[in-house]
Amino acid sequence: MPINQPSGQIKLTNVSIVRLKKGGKRFEIACYKNKVQEFRNKVETNLDDVLQISNVFVNVSKGEVAKSGDLKKAFGTDDRDTVVKEILTKGDLQVGEKEREHDLSSLRREIATLVAEKCVDPTTQAPYSVGIIDRAMTEAGYNVRGGKTAKSQVSDCIKALQSSSTLPIQRARMRIRVTLPAEQTQLRESVLKGAEKVERDDVVGQEWISVLLIDPAQFRVITDLLNKETKGRGQIETITFAATKVMES
Repeated sequence: MPINQPSGQIKLTNVSIVRLKKGGKRFEIACYKNKVQEFRNKVETNLDDVLQISNVFVNVSKGEVAKSGDLKKAFGTDDRDTVVKEILTKGDLQVGEKEREHDLSSLRREIATLVAEKCVDPTTQAPYSVGIIDRAMTEAGYNVRGGKTAKSQVSDCIKALQSSSTLPIQRARMRIRVTLPAEQTQLRESVLKGAEKVERDDVVGQEWISVLLIDPAQFRVITDLLNKETKGRGQIETITFAATKVMES
């Protein structure tokens, strides 16, 4: 049963609003931010633990509760749980300006950290510090997108640094060891094709062994090739990334 909450009693402490526009109207629910994420990740299923105020509003801050007729028109039902679940799933999470700035700052730092872990100076093969990457992001005008994870933004960030900053940068190369039965060395040419540098290439006993420096993107290509052509007899292992010491500035 809907609970009409007088506007004077609504406390916005630690509250996050999830807003959804549907049927020409705006609907809002007041939630705990961390619980919204847990609900969307299917970790939290109890709506009472997600909602700070057990109602559907057209304006949370003014305490304006959505009318039953408007809910039926927009959602096809006025059942609170059904409506709340749709708003939680499809709605936009609203946060305060200070909280948004803090979240974007943390996300930016996380992206810079991931880029620093994955990239190096192409001349020295030494990785950069997070501070250098952050300054290059500023120079490139890279804008962090709050609705996406840091991991999903790393590739775009690297491309932006390569095209719009003065920082020389490339993905760190992987050093791998590939082992094949000697009778299957016909695959040698295909394997070596994906290498930027061949550090070892010889036959020892009944095995062909090669140590290669590759772009990380080639790791999956070579792995798929071995799985398809050797039926489990070929092996690939990561020895290390080529980067060694951090470049500070």
